[in-house]
This record gives sequence, C-alpha cells and structure tokens, in this order.
Amino acid sequence: MILQRKAWLVAGVGGALLILLIGGAKLSDMRTGANLVEQLPVTPALIKRGAYLAKLGDCAACHSVPQSPAFAGGLRMNIPIGAIYSTNITPDKRFGIGDYTLADFDRALRFGVAGGHTLYPAMPFASYANTKPEDIEALYAFFQRGVVAAPVANKVADIRFPLSMRWPLTFWRLLFAPSPTPFVTAQAADPIVARGAYIVEGLGHCGECHTPRALTLQVKAQNARQGYLFLSGAVVETWYAPSLRNGGPDTIGAWSAEEIARFLTTGANDHGIAFGSMTDVIVHSSQYMTPEDASAAAAFLKTLAPAGAVAATQFAYDESTDRALRRGDAEQRGAMLYLDNCAACHRPDGKAYDRVFPALAGNPVAEAANPISLASIVLGGSATPITNLTPAQFTMPAFDWRLSDQDVADVVNFVRGSWGNTASAVDVEAVSHLRKGLGVSEQQR
Repeated sequence: MILQRKAWLVAGVGGALLILLIGGAKLSDMRTGANLVEQLPVTPALIKRGAYLAKLGDCAACHSVPQSPAFAGGLRMNIPIGAIYSTNITPDKRFGIGDYTLADFDRALRFGVAGGHTLYPAMPFASYANTKPEDIEALYAFFQRGVVAAPVANKVADIRFPLSMRWPLTFWRLLFAPSPTPFVTAQAADPIVARGAYIVEGLGHCGECHTPRALTLQVKAQNARQGYLFLSGAVVETWYAPSLRNGGPDTIGAWSAEEIARFLTTGANDHGIAFGSMTDVIVHSSQYMTPEDASAAAAFLKTLAPAGAVAATQFAYDESTDRALRRGDAEQRGAMLYLDNCAACHRPDGKAYDRVFPALAGNPVAEAANPISLASIVLGGSATPITNLTPAQFTMPAFDWRLSDQDVADVVNFVRGSWGNTASAVDVEAVSHLRKGLGVSEQQR
C-alpha cells in the first residue's frame, strides 16, 4: 500500500490546475460529521474496538516508523516534485491530534480535510469515506485515549514553492473523491458478503493499490458497484498489484474463500506468498483480522466477476517442462538459468514447497499480463511476512548482482512460458528500467 501512496500524490499539482478550468466544484461543500451519532462514552471496550479498526485501516504502516513512538509520523513518501512525510496522529496537543474534536477527526478521516486544507491523497480518505459513524467513534476513542501522546514535530514537506501550494488539492478532492456516505449493511442480501465489502472497499482500502487509475490519478472504480475495473489490477511503481477478481490465471479466481482468508491472515497459501508492499499490509494489518472478518472479506472477493469479457478459466498443468529439466535438457532459453538459480527452491516441476517457497506453475504473479512484479522479485529478492501464525521467515535473495538484464529477462520469460503458464514475454529494456527504479546496478560476474 505504501508504494501506491507514493506513486500518485502528484494529483494535487498539474492535474488539479487543469481541474481549476473545469469549475463546477463547490468550495463551500465542507459539511462533516452530520451523520455521526451522539458521541458514545469512552470505555475500554470502545478503545479496544478502535484499536482493531486502526489495524484494519493499516494506520501504523504510514504513521509509525522504526525508532520513533507509535503513530508519531515521519514516513518519507517520495513524489516527482519532492517528498512529503506522514503526520503525527498521537493525542499530543502541540504536534498531534490531541485538540481534535470528533467532527475534526471525521473531517480528516472521511473528507480529507485537516487544519483548513485538503490532505494529500496519500491519506486514503476516498476509501475511508464509507466508514460507519460508530466505527469513527471507536477510532477516535482509540487515537485519543488508547495511544500514547508523543511530542514529535511533523516534518515539513520537501517541495519547493510554488509546487508546494495545497489549494489545487481541494479541486481534486471535490471532483474525484466520493461524497462520504456511511456503508449500510442492511441493504445487502448477504450480511457476510456485506461485511466483507465494507472492509475491502473501506478501511481495508484494497482498491488504492489493486484498481487502475485515470490520467488525473483517481481510481477508475471506487467500489464494486462502479464496474469491473474495481480491483482488476494496477501498476504501483515497480510492482503490479494483481487482480483480485475471479477470471483467468492472472487472478485469484482459482483460490477458494478459505485460501483467500488464509492468505490475508498468514501471507501465504498453497497458491502463493505475499511480496512487495503487500508484505507490509499482512504484517501491519490483515494478520490481525478476526476469522469472521477474514472470511467475510474472502466471501466478498469471490463475488467479483471477471474483468470485462474475460472468462473464468482454470490453469492446466503441463509436465513437459519438468520432464525436460529432469533429463538434463536445458536447451530452452532461460532453462539453465532457472536450474542454476531457482530450481533448488521452486523445483524443476515449478510446484515448489507449499507456504514456504511459492509455486511458479499457475501462480497469478507469474501469469500476470504485466511481468514487472516477477522481474522485480528476481532483481531485488523477497521475504515472507512474519505474523503471529507464521513466525518463521523464508527469504529469496536478490539476484541483481549475479544476473544481467538479459539474464533476468530470459529466466522470467522461461517461468512465464513453462508448466502451462502462457504469459507474454518481458523485454530487456523493461528489466533495465526496473533495475533503475529499484536502485540497483547491473554487475555481471
């Protein structure tokens, strides 16, 4: 999630200047808190509920950094015009949100407005817009009474004037962010699916990474009711956040609801293992989901039809690659690289070892239309998330020091075309671009 937030913060600058010419947005539309119930008494149970909701919202991932108090902010987020930093959201009255009223808190959470200005969309207020009043109250109680106040000053954004002006963000918010409306569970036919939709579309803000964006950088579909583009997959810097819909081999259509729930709470299942920024989501957020909420989220994801006209298909395993490798036939381009660098963990049959090293045969990441995630993992390596249910960590080393751009392209293409995988090839230029994006150099032995 963090990577995605870095990628589209430019929405407040160039694109917003164009929006100024469009007009039509009402600057006076700043009503907040109208749907909140009367403030509830702050009890230990309410604070505990807020702590759980803060984990669902993945608040710590951005607002907590190593060697600093929890929720004291300071995470650097690079953007093309400089950098911004996450803010202090502890109850400190000078630097944090200790002086916030419930309405102030609601205004920041769902409307994206704080201190008289629009927040950068790194704060996913467009997703949080569906949060229920009782959950806003619980979150408010937690951040006011369940978090230790930390007198840590907020860091000033590293953006030069005039690009540092924030008023263009107001137009982006009014034009593209949804009108905050609490989710109504009673309107759904299945309360379990409805609970899952509330989590996935709202506090879980899954669409912020897994939904493609328009040129003006808003997601093309904020929820499932806005069309098949919701959760259909999107590029996030050097990663491709895969489709969470049901359809072809590059989706999670082959995963059962139980397997999806297991992935959310452990970071792994028999089909794959979390990588990239999804690892942070597992560690900071979804591992803490109750079994009921994890199952509800999974049930909702299983209701999402294939994107567009894509038909739901099943992966068909092909044994020919395994047979060739086992008899020493490595004539296929990339085959010897695979045997030398990958086969020990992922095996010649591409089926690897469940929940330790992911299978490559039929893996949605290996089959994705966009190959950048697989290439980025080869270059930069990966590590399994450490959770309460999976305390052991397994690591794939980075191969940037060992493999040239051509080598990476060859081994990635071998994986994407073996064991029944039928994905398109990646070219050397794309690998070179990824290498630069990851900040590593090409050093052949």
